[in-house]
Amino acid sequence: MQLLDLIKNKHRTISVVGMAKNSGKTVTLNELIDEAMDNNLRLGITSIGRDGEKQDIVTFTEKPLIYINQGTIIATAEELFKACEANLEILEITDYNTSLGRVVIARGVSPGYVQIAGPCTNKDIKTVTDKMLSHGADIAIVDGALDRLSSASPSITEATILATGAVISRDMNKVIEKTAHQVNLFNIDEVHDEELKTIAREALKDKKIAIIDDEYGVKVINIKTALGCGKEIARELRKNSRYVIISGSLVTKTLKDIVTSNKLFRNVTFIIKDATKIFVDYRDWMYFERIGVKLKVMEKINILAVTINPYSPLGYYFSPQEFLDKMKKILNPLPVLDIMMNEVY
Repeated sequence: MQLLDLIKNKHRTISVVGMAKNSGKTVTLNELIDEAMDNNLRLGITSIGRDGEKQDIVTFTEKPLIYINQGTIIATAEELFKACEANLEILEITDYNTSLGRVVIARGVSPGYVQIAGPCTNKDIKTVTDKMLSHGADIAIVDGALDRLSSASPSITEATILATGAVISRDMNKVIEKTAHQVNLFNIDEVHDEELKTIAREALKDKKIAIIDDEYGVKVINIKTALGCGKEIARELRKNSRYVIISGSLVTKTLKDIVTSNKLFRNVTFIIKDATKIFVDYRDWMYFERIGVKLKVMEKINILAVTINPYSPLGYYFSPQEFLDKMKKILNPLPVLDIMMNEVY
């Protein structure tokens, strides 16, 4: 079984996101490039950060290079376009600016190494991804940036692959725990009530915080963000309150302020756009679940697989087989892949 088996004929846009730097994201991307070549599929590739450089500009550690095949389409910044070793044909110069210049969409005339850095905003990434498809890509891949899972959002890509590894912690069990937590967030239930979805979409579109009662009455709270405003939200909860629509991010402090300020939180379900907006660690999440906090998303993230990297650039590593076996057991039935071992479960 290959990673591409989970994608081809099912999804046209996917993201590869890492739990942290050096978690194996670029190795995963290179595996997809190799598999696409074997299957005569043309990829489009861009990044929400920067990838393909020989040395990480933050940690100064060596990084895997990105080697594309002839016909591969990339979207990258002008300065990195000039640094690409592959011969490239410019298809379009977009109006999207980055710190490295405008984003250029190009096709590989010959195989070679490339560096990629696409637009900085989700909206622009989505547009550039669509452009690569219109220029002939069979599948478009968005390479995620450090600690930014936003490219996994269903509004950007149809599905995602999560890369994780030993770099997260010297304790294998902690790596597995944090990875499983992220997967669980991706799998939070969607809202299915159509009337509620209509109300929630409007609130999210207008970037509002709103409370919905048991008869679908709407009360908009006069605050611009939930950050730092948990107590204000709690003060507006009533016995007939059933849902709290939160635009933007949901963080630990907001939830803690709500649950410690008003016991009526147990009557409501918090609704956010998707799991990329949740910033609550595993321990706090378990606490919130235990006391009865309920959460749903408007759009569930479609996670296809998890790839693992048992080696850390800090010099320590896990037993590859033990790491794979334990991760497989915890995440079952989600496929888990150690690309260097070339095994998938």
